Amino acid sequence: RESLLMLIWEWMALCIFFFLLWNTIDAQIRYTVPEERSLGSVVGNIAKDLGLRIAEISDRKLRIASEAGKQYFSLDLGKGELTVSDRIDRESLCGQSNVCLLPLQLVVEAPLEFFRVEIEIQDINDNSPRFPTQQRTLKIAESTSTGVRFPLESALDPDVGSNSLKYYMLNKDECFSVKVKNLDDGRKVPELVLEKSLDREKQDVHQLLLTATDGGNPAQSGTTQITIIVLDINDNIPVFENALYKITINENSSKDTSLIRLKATDLDEGLNGEVNYYFGEHTSETDSSTFMIDQRTGEIFLKGELDYETTPRYRIDVVAKDRGTPEMEGHCSVEMEVVDVNDNAPEIVLTSLPSPVREDAPNGTVVALISARDLDAGDNGKVTLVVSLGFPFILKPSFSDHYALVTNGILDRETFSEYNIEITASDAGSPSLTTKKIIPVNILDINDNPPSFTDLSYNVYLTENNAPGSILGTISASDPDLGDNAKISYSILDSKAGDMSVSSYVYINAENGSIYSMQSFDYEKVKVFQVQVQAKDQGSPSLNSTTTVHVFILDQNDNSPIVIYPSAGMGSVSNQNIPRSAKAGHLVTKVTAVDADSGHNAWISYKLVEATDASLFSMNLYTGEVRTKRTISDQDDSSHRLLIEIKDNGEPIQSTTVTVGVSLEDGIHEPVLDYRQRAHEPGKKHGEITFYLIIALASISAVSLLTFVILTVKCVRSGRRRTCCCMRRGDPEQHKNRNLHIQLNTDGPIKYVEVLGGDMLSQRQSFKSCLSPMSEFSDLTLIKPSSTMDFKEMVNVIDASLPDSAWTFESQQVSTYTDSKHQERGGSNQGQIMGCVGPWAKRSRGAPTPTTTIQGPLAAKRPPSMFPLEAL
Repeated sequence: RESLLMLIWEWMALCIFFFLLWNTIDAQIRYTVPEERSLGSVVGNIAKDLGLRIAEISDRKLRIASEAGKQYFSLDLGKGELTVSDRIDRESLCGQSNVCLLPLQLVVEAPLEFFRVEIEIQDINDNSPRFPTQQRTLKIAESTSTGVRFPLESALDPDVGSNSLKYYMLNKDECFSVKVKNLDDGRKVPELVLEKSLDREKQDVHQLLLTATDGGNPAQSGTTQITIIVLDINDNIPVFENALYKITINENSSKDTSLIRLKATDLDEGLNGEVNYYFGEHTSETDSSTFMIDQRTGEIFLKGELDYETTPRYRIDVVAKDRGTPEMEGHCSVEMEVVDVNDNAPEIVLTSLPSPVREDAPNGTVVALISARDLDAGDNGKVTLVVSLGFPFILKPSFSDHYALVTNGILDRETFSEYNIEITASDAGSPSLTTKKIIPVNILDINDNPPSFTDLSYNVYLTENNAPGSILGTISASDPDLGDNAKISYSILDSKAGDMSVSSYVYINAENGSIYSMQSFDYEKVKVFQVQVQAKDQGSPSLNSTTTVHVFILDQNDNSPIVIYPSAGMGSVSNQNIPRSAKAGHLVTKVTAVDADSGHNAWISYKLVEATDASLFSMNLYTGEVRTKRTISDQDDSSHRLLIEIKDNGEPIQSTTVTVGVSLEDGIHEPVLDYRQRAHEPGKKHGEITFYLIIALASISAVSLLTFVILTVKCVRSGRRRTCCCMRRGDPEQHKNRNLHIQLNTDGPIKYVEVLGGDMLSQRQSFKSCLSPMSEFSDLTLIKPSSTMDFKEMVNVIDASLPDSAWTFESQQVSTYTDSKHQERGGSNQGQIMGCVGPWAKRSRGAPTPTTTIQGPLAAKRPPSMFPLEAL
């Protein structure tokens, strides 16, 4: 009893297990819909039946992946309903099959899932029975025995079930009736039965109407006309050994293969007993093209090719006819079943297109849904799928030859951006047939690689004086990722180059990495600086890397030599005077120039490129001295023009020119400058100063002339090149407290006069003029004069020594100084006037003290010992 209970429990557990297994593997949705349903008709609410919300249908991309080539149904994503989208004809889809099922594959994504839906197409009575021919003629001998049956054409009704053909009916005729013969394949074959002996002499033709009716509601029918011609006696018909012959044929049988030999016997003699064999008159063209029969022997041969997958069986009616009069015939059927051979390779079907996979996808991620099928039967149709080795993917079986392709390894898009997965399908036939299919799977990129520069650091060389905005160079970084993960933008990290920010020197194009200058560089100020460049991708999260760019500034010969002496205005000529008594080697002038560049670019050379008389003058290449090459003769012209070129040693060579005019004068025994007046338009204020100076000079000319003559004569006799003379000048109030000291310096080509005046209270004035015999003009700088009166007194002292003292003072810059102004400024009672012209002289730039320049012409004739003071 206990063992019986245990056995019952085991059976219950086993049943529950198989029930759960059935629900897990073959769980599916099944709908029923009649054929010829109108378009748009609702088959079922697929969203409700699958347990999906309406919002999920669109988000998860619910779609139909039907195995059939034509889609008869569609999804209404707004309502979640499965609707009819095309005409459904059950007879076209399933023929005479009792059950007509249309399988659908429904696929949803995120995550990837699929569902199997079966739709049963119900038959409606939309077809009436139909005979192959509308009229048929039979010849029956009058001696034919009653009860003999004559096979008639079967009516065809494509409908099935209750809508199919149900019965036949014959119009009233006392000699004939109709009986129905049910065949093994379910067909109903009508047979005409002779109920009463025929008498040709009474009625030689019988007209019969055969009606076929189906079982639909309402019922439908079809008719055919049968004409019976009564013949004279040939009273034995050919009789086959069997009414039905069954044979099997291999699918791969060759043409002309003998399939079967039929034999019919006719008991008559002579022509009435000779039998010929024919296919039935309603044999289809397909059967006629596939088989043939030998009329004399009754042997059936294979004429065409067999295909189990297209037609697995054939049924052919054979007629045996004798040669008697009337002709008698016997009938039989040959049923041929085709035996399947493994002649179809398996087929791999993609239920869903492969989805791209992120390279960081975990193992088990579904990539694609795959199914396999084989048109062969039995073991020949059993298919196995495998993935080739070396791919990080495997096939995970689901149910009934359906598989899911899932990940099974590490993915790296930079190594393999796409996998062409080879899947092999093999059947279980002998020999086995295989099919291979390549499934491409794209790998989606993630930002797992930072940008990388081609070099750790870069050197850029830039010549100074570049144009702002000029390109220094281009750096590049690469990122093996794709899309935004590989889009690189460049930037300069903020840093210092000395006291300046690097961003004020250069900027970088964020897209292509080109570095541009923001200013013109000066080698003397900046020789080298570093730029930190960052390359950053646009992934999430963003990755970056940096590199160093060393920028070296190269010197350029960008400065032409500048002539310091002799100074000449733009387009003017610097005039120099030399005596006609000058000997060979006499120093005419010395050109001095400087170059702001450095190194070789600052090396200066001098060249006399053009002269009125090239045989008279020569020039030192390096010192710039211009000297006479020979003694000056009376035949030489009195004026000469020298064009001097000064150039540096840079590349390219920079040069400048200066024009010097040389005048040869008689009666000059030592270097005396022929001073000429600079022509300036005196303003109203200048004229006033000149007027006051003339009055001052005239008032003190008597005293100053005598003092200057005595000092000059004494200096000339002493033979010294530098003479120093002192004198006192009387003043009604301060004569005893003031003295004037004048010093003449004549060494070399540079001449200057220094005039000092002071009193016992250390109140003094100092005037200094530096003059050159090679210069046309002299500049006088007045620094802190104590009073205008002191300045006039000193002029009078000098003017007293000049016979023709017609002076004209013109000022480039005039600053009027009065005692009151001086007192307001709180300045000391001191002053100094300095004017220097020569190759070593430099003009004061930006001096805070007021500067006054006074110019005047020399008298026409001066004693050689008297140094002409043009500017004071």
